[in-house]
Amino acid sequence: MPRLPVRLARQTMTTAYDFSFAKLDEPGEVKLADYAGKAILIVNVASACGFTSQYRDLEALYEAKVGKGLVIIGVPCNDFGHQEPADAKEIREFCDTTYHVTFPMTAKVEITSRERRHPFYQWVAEELGEGQLPRWNFHKYLIGKDGLLVEGFGSKTAPLAPDMLEAIKGAICAGQ
Repeated sequence: MPRLPVRLARQTMTTAYDFSFAKLDEPGEVKLADYAGKAILIVNVASACGFTSQYRDLEALYEAKVGKGLVIIGVPCNDFGHQEPADAKEIREFCDTTYHVTFPMTAKVEITSRERRHPFYQWVAEELGEGQLPRWNFHKYLIGKDGLLVEGFGSKTAPLAPDMLEAIKGAICAGQ
């Protein structure tokens, strides 16, 4: 997927830091503002998808880069092929036992329904257009240290693909 267009005349000063997600299996929120100054990779995930094995590389990437300024956030979604029908407890158990996921996970969200779409994904649609929203599970958005969208990667882009690693490196090093 090509680099996302930069909006020169933004209508609002909204950034990713203005959004939060309910935590997967405990009270509270995953507040993106808590990660200000870090690069953030937001990935819509599902447990029964052909791309589910990407959890393995996402965890490896997280372990390698969390100390260098990258946070990965998994966002379960059942919108694409109904491939995340599980409840929060089952999702957590699957992620823990199958892939040993340690990066933050959110409660399930909706993306495709305009009426019930999570506000983060509504912001993405407003910033980039509806055509830039995920079309399937394991779509990835890289957020820069300033809270702005840097780049989007489709489901077929592996977490350790050279173009993804290069973009992450750039996002982590920006402003240094």
